[in-house]
Amino acid sequence: MASGRKDTPHRCHALCHYNLTRWKTHSVWITGRNDCGVGYGNWRAIGGRRIVSGSDDMTIRVWDADTGQPLGAPLQGHTNWVRSIAISQDGTRIVSGSHDKTIRVWDTDTGKPLGVPLQGHTHCVNSVAISPDGTRIVSGSDDMTIHVWDADTGQPLGAPLQGHTNWVRSVAISPDGTRIVSGSDDETILVWDADTGKPLGAPLQRHTGWVNSVAVSPDGTRIVSGSDDGTICVWDADTGGPLGAPLEGYTDCVYCVAISPDGTRIVSGSDDKTIRVWDADTGQLLGAPLQGHTDCLNSVVISPDGTRIVSGSSDKTIRVWDADTGKPLGAPLQGHTGRVYSIAISPDGTRIVSGSSDKTIRVWDADTGKPLGAPLQGHTKLIYSIAISPDGTRIVSGSCDNTILVWDADTGKPLGAPPRGHTKTVHSVAISPDGTRIVSGSYDKTIQVWDADTGKPLGAPLRGHTDEVYCIAISPDGTRIVSGSYDKTIRVWDADTGQPLGAPLLGHTKPVHSVAISPDGTRIVSGSYDKTIRVWNLEFLDDQLLHVPTICLSSSTTHALSSPSSFLHTSDSPVRTQEGWIVGPEGRLLLWIPIALYPATYATGNTLVIPDDALQLDLSYFAHGTSLRECQHRDAASCS
Repeated sequence: MASGRKDTPHRCHALCHYNLTRWKTHSVWITGRNDCGVGYGNWRAIGGRRIVSGSDDMTIRVWDADTGQPLGAPLQGHTNWVRSIAISQDGTRIVSGSHDKTIRVWDTDTGKPLGVPLQGHTHCVNSVAISPDGTRIVSGSDDMTIHVWDADTGQPLGAPLQGHTNWVRSVAISPDGTRIVSGSDDETILVWDADTGKPLGAPLQRHTGWVNSVAVSPDGTRIVSGSDDGTICVWDADTGGPLGAPLEGYTDCVYCVAISPDGTRIVSGSDDKTIRVWDADTGQLLGAPLQGHTDCLNSVVISPDGTRIVSGSSDKTIRVWDADTGKPLGAPLQGHTGRVYSIAISPDGTRIVSGSSDKTIRVWDADTGKPLGAPLQGHTKLIYSIAISPDGTRIVSGSCDNTILVWDADTGKPLGAPPRGHTKTVHSVAISPDGTRIVSGSYDKTIQVWDADTGKPLGAPLRGHTDEVYCIAISPDGTRIVSGSYDKTIRVWDADTGQPLGAPLLGHTKPVHSVAISPDGTRIVSGSYDKTIRVWNLEFLDDQLLHVPTICLSSSTTHALSSPSSFLHTSDSPVRTQEGWIVGPEGRLLLWIPIALYPATYATGNTLVIPDDALQLDLSYFAHGTSLRECQHRDAASCS
């Protein structure tokens, strides 16, 4: 999947929610074009591991992950940058999203396009994802919408998902295929019901910058997002609440995030040219940053066995790293002639699929790094996002040409007509775990769920975001979709009904660029332009999102409230807020928290936020009661 900066579309846009893998250490560099999206896969039928990259040279390349050599000729067809790449779980298809507004599906064996380009987006397709069952392709676009396409027919499934108020940078699908997660320049993440296209809950908000990337953990319990604010956030996939404080340490925007298969680690890529690995529970940085790229990180993915990390960068290269040691494995993969915006790894870990600004999608042998077949061509603009179906037979791509394309992973041929519906760039796509649906996020502010077989839209677009949708992810059970937006929020949607689940997740202070869901589906991780990463607990999804989940009151009896009506029932219970107001037991507006303090506060369910500065309120001099006049004249008394 892929996502990117609003003012500089060549920057990183991908968030991958594949599992962390561990590769044997050997020195190989894969060198190619900049701004790459990368995917890692394992095609057992062919043998070996492969990396797929997409570039601004409009091509997609497949590389041998062991040797770093290209496999076959570049996949050509896109007419603009390839922004995103996804590989079906069975490894037979590669999906690419491009700046040419289209999505293409390629046969991974032949490199031929499957069917015609998926068209519908009115702007760049930033991110694509393939449902686990390979039946649907999801795309996110600059048109602020997400589209879901039938992976077989290329027809849109339902109307575009709308809700973001800015570009959709990244989309992801939950392992069970029921949810789509999107990240946007509106600084929010939205979770959508993959079946209905309705948002599940309120937008996830904590990032203070664009959400460049979103991912869902293998168990579907967490969503991870990366943002321009330099942080990564982890969210509870059920409640939409952030888990802990944002992960900090970056000096620049966080563009892409991924979650390990066991859900214990979060991997993020930033504009500061580094990759970082975090403890998903504590938010602590694990080891030193992975350094080697000479420009911003656009996409990171983790191999299914959790041993390798694959990254795509604006330095025109794709690199493979040992997940345990952080050492580079082999030489960079080279082949794209443009920036590689998105990468995806096939479910069996043998192939890597990449989407690029060169309008092409490439499939690479994950072991040798060699390209497999010719580049997949079909998009007319850069490809923002790529997703692979669970069975590995299809690739879904989202592009700046407003379209989504579904490709036969074996032949590289497009499958059916492009799902059309988005009116702007498709920035993110994801595929449901059962492969029946594709979810896309777009700059048209919507998320669209598509039938992966017919390419037809399933229901109306998911609307709720007020700006572009950057990224999406789908929960492992497929019941929820998570999206991130330029509106700074994250939203969780019911994948079946398309209805939002709970209120938007607020907390980020800048666009949300990346979202991911944990393997167990309980947490959402978000990354934002506010340079933070946040983890949200989805248990709190049914409650109104809070900027302040816990208000710490003094234990001193001298500060006890005199009124028996109870200002707050208990000091250790989460205190609800509404548009900045602390809300009492019966919905009474008690006091308002200044917006300036929001970045340092928690939201309900936000179990991991870095920095972890919680807001503490001293009520020693808080006048309260029913008489405003009395409250104005008394210093610290009850005004009853």
